Amino acid sequence: MRRLALCLLLAGCVITPSAIDRLETDLKGPSSATQVLTQWCTEKKLAEPAVVKAVRDRTEVPASAQTRALLHAAPDETLRYRRVKLTCGMHVLSEADNWYRPSRLTADMNTTLDTTDTSFGTVVKPLNFHRDTLAMTHPRDRHYLLQVKAVLVAADGTPFSLVMETYTSELTLGGS
Repeated sequence: MRRLALCLLLAGCVITPSAIDRLETDLKGPSSATQVLTQWCTEKKLAEPAVVKAVRDRTEVPASAQTRALLHAAPDETLRYRRVKLTCGMHVLSEADNWYRPSRLTADMNTTLDTTDTSFGTVVKPLNFHRDTLAMTHPRDRHYLLQVKAVLVAADGTPFSLVMETYTSELTLGGS
C-alpha cells in the first residue's frame, strides 16, 4: 500500500493509503459504483455539475463459463456485454466490463442501456440491488488505484450482472 501511494505521489497524484481505504470501503457499501463516483466527483470538484456518464466501447466479449455460473445463467440464456469508461467532466474515473442478464431487466432498462450514455448503476437502480464484492486488488500500473470484481444482486436475491471495474488515479485529482 505504501509503495502504491509513493508511486502515485511521484506521478503527480496526491493520494494516501487512507484515500484508497476509503474508496474500498465506499465500494463495499450499499451504494452503486456510479453513486460512489458521483460523490467523489462532487467532493473533488472534478466537474460542475458532477455528472457521471458512461462512454461506451462497442467491443463484444462473450461471457465465460465462470461468468455464467456466477450469474446463475442457463447455457442458452442471452447475456449482454457492455464496456464503458465512467467519466465526470473530462476525467475518466473508472473503466468497467459488465456482463448482464437482459431478461432480468425491464424493456425500458435494456433500451436505455443500448441507446444512451447512462451508467448501468443508474439504469438498474429501481431493482434495489446490492453488490457482492468478490475481489479487490491493487494494480501495479500507477494510472490505476483499484480493481474490483462484483456481482450485482436484485432485491429478490437473483444475480443479474458481473462487473469488473478498474478505478483510475484521476480520482485523486482536485480539492478535498
